[in-house]
Amino acid sequence: MKKGLREMVFLVVIAVGGSLLFSGILCAAEPAKIVQSGAILTVAESKRLIGKAVAQMPVVKQALANGMVIVIKGTTNAYVAEEITGKKADRAAFVTGRIEPEKGTKNLPQAKPVNHLILEKGKVIDIPLADAAKKLKAGDVVIKGANALDYKNKLAAVNILDPSGGTTGITMPIIVARKAHLVIPVGLEKLVAGDVAELTLKMREPVELVPVPAGRSTTRFPGHLVPSMWILTGEIVTELEAIKILTGATAFQASAGGISGAEGSSWIVFRGTRDQVKKALDLTNSVQGEPPYSE
Repeated sequence: MKKGLREMVFLVVIAVGGSLLFSGILCAAEPAKIVQSGAILTVAESKRLIGKAVAQMPVVKQALANGMVIVIKGTTNAYVAEEITGKKADRAAFVTGRIEPEKGTKNLPQAKPVNHLILEKGKVIDIPLADAAKKLKAGDVVIKGANALDYKNKLAAVNILDPSGGTTGITMPIIVARKAHLVIPVGLEKLVAGDVAELTLKMREPVELVPVPAGRSTTRFPGHLVPSMWILTGEIVTELEAIKILTGATAFQASAGGISGAEGSSWIVFRGTRDQVKKALDLTNSVQGEPPYSE
């Protein structure tokens, strides 16, 4: 065989072999088929789901093992506390700012105050929040809920009624200064229309307040018609992040609302591998049926 022909045959063999090898690599690396499913979650069901996820976050588990975790009282954080400790929380006592219907029955009774949940190396310690905040160090975790969520900008905000800033005023400066983690468990029912940064500036304006008409309930914001607001920057955990943390599936909110107890609910769609979606279905099924917070 002439030299030129031999070289041509050699190149063809190399090309075909390389093509087959490359094809084999592609087949071996071909991603698993993506599937999807979904679930409707009531507000209480979402709180339970978020509580489960926060308890399993690596930063939380690390701080439980080696540092401090502070769970500041709040409705979603009642579920976080239950999932971390494995014990039933006093739901009524975990409520800090009562946002209830101005007209109608209020089902949640008043309760004897309890301390915020403070754990040091996994053990509950009974000290004031201000003292616990002073002990925070880098890598420790503070878990605090929110009243408003701007998901697009990954910002949350909390109502401020206490003239000294309440639990936010006690903890946020130290969280920032000492590089502690702030975890913000907040359900998608807290989504607000607008940019939270702009909304908080409006809420902080010293605008004259119109007095409440005689006989009208003012229990929503005692002493205030409009509270101030404080922006929270940290790791936001909604139902979407909870699905990802616990199953590996990605999720998005497809719609919201409902009737017959599904008012404020979220329709969550999750997608991923068949195994991930099956886990997400099993997970959401496990929290469905969670009774309302007042029960």
